[in-house]
Amino acid sequence: MDSTITELLAAASPDAPALAAPGRPPLRHGALRALVDATLARLAALGIGRNDRVAIVLDNGPEMAACFVACASGVASAPLNPAYREEEFEFYLSDLRAKALVVARGSTSPAVAVAERLGVRVLDLVVAEGAPAGAFTLEPRRGEQAPSAVPAAQGGRAQPADLSMLLHTSGTTSRPKIVPLTQANLAASARHIGRTLQFTPGDCGLNIMPLFHIHGLIAGVLAPLAAGSQVFCTPGFNALRFFAWMDEARPTWYTAVPTMHQAILGRAGKNADVIARHPLRFLRSSSSSMPPQVIRELEEVFKAPLVEAYGMTEATHQMASNPLPPGVRKPGSVGLAAGPEIAIMDEAGTLLPPGSVGEIVICGPNVTAGYENNAKANAEAFVHGWFRTGDQGTIDAKGYLSLTGRLKEIINRGGEKVSPREIDEILMDHPAVAQVVCFGMPHAKLGEEVAAVVVLREDRQTSERELQAFVASRAADFKVPRKIVFMAEIPKGATGKLQRIGLAARLGLTA
Repeated sequence: MDSTITELLAAASPDAPALAAPGRPPLRHGALRALVDATLARLAALGIGRNDRVAIVLDNGPEMAACFVACASGVASAPLNPAYREEEFEFYLSDLRAKALVVARGSTSPAVAVAERLGVRVLDLVVAEGAPAGAFTLEPRRGEQAPSAVPAAQGGRAQPADLSMLLHTSGTTSRPKIVPLTQANLAASARHIGRTLQFTPGDCGLNIMPLFHIHGLIAGVLAPLAAGSQVFCTPGFNALRFFAWMDEARPTWYTAVPTMHQAILGRAGKNADVIARHPLRFLRSSSSSMPPQVIRELEEVFKAPLVEAYGMTEATHQMASNPLPPGVRKPGSVGLAAGPEIAIMDEAGTLLPPGSVGEIVICGPNVTAGYENNAKANAEAFVHGWFRTGDQGTIDAKGYLSLTGRLKEIINRGGEKVSPREIDEILMDHPAVAQVVCFGMPHAKLGEEVAAVVVLREDRQTSERELQAFVASRAADFKVPRKIVFMAEIPKGATGKLQRIGLAARLGLTA
């Protein structure tokens, strides 16, 4: 069984297209393999080898995809959000103990000044004029050469236990933690996703996900490439350009977070001809819960199944997924275990029977062995060999997993526990509501109170009082949002995910 990225990529036909991009000729799988070898040889000549940390700060596109795949194949890749500020780069480059930083030639990113101050070598990614999508070379920015090649212990091909990627947790409630992922972790996750989505060399994925996040890196890029199929790399999500890219890429599928799907849905009516010209085999959603109402609308518009999946960084992305037809898709459920084992555990560490509500726990070949240099976090996260996800859920008798909330996001209103997702789904049934996110806001006496941000559908109006009455008709009084804020757009994190934690502070709300 393939347990390194190099082994994963070896099976694809050399002439099949691997990476494509708007207005660019494709890079084929044989050329991609050669690019990986050349990049690792170049890094080795600069004294950078197995398990050395290479930070990557590049905009979305085929070069970012190719650079990630190349670095992850032989060193420890560390993709970072190019939108970070100088102070953030200072934290991440220091915390990672990066040996090198890859940026585009001519980049003025604040990461460059930080790297030079920290003594981290800066490597320019250079793209030749007219080069296929993703083709590049690496050149030291200062023109210096390493004093010697990589020591023998660091040289040679990557082994399954070697580090392949390092990502930080989001750090919404605490200091971000480093999640080390090995070659074996990435290889296992790519296989799991490929099996779930039944990838073939004839598939083409339209990637709109950011490539500094586990969803885009593994589901959007590595898994389809491992199956010998093609990835069309966009500059990043843009609802105004999505259907033009669809016309050019002729994709068979795409994956996105719910807020992206909803933005696409908002423009789908004007692009029915594009959808008809390029029928999709499926759509995929992950990284946060998708309202069942939106799933129905997307499936009606695209005339294709939407597969909702459940993932997290510590599991190298996918943990569960609804199956493709003829398997049963259950709206409101994130599907069946799709890689690791999944169970429900109580606070005492006891595994619970089907139908019970508790914490979702996982174990398997795609799960990290533990956070780096953080014994306290590891002691809290691992129980009897199971990794605690921090999510609350239940598994039914047929094995379908449903999320009932993030444990840290559950609203505690004077001892009454409220799942924000439950209120999301009620509000989404109101005909005037296009998007919603519920969250807890501070309350002097109750501790927390229920609040919500709502985006209305075009040409629809409603009021806070009307929406409160709507929720009250379907849920207990203590679950009714006491504050509803109407906005043009839902506040989101860098990856497009809804962020309930900290939202009240961002909006200056207090009950």
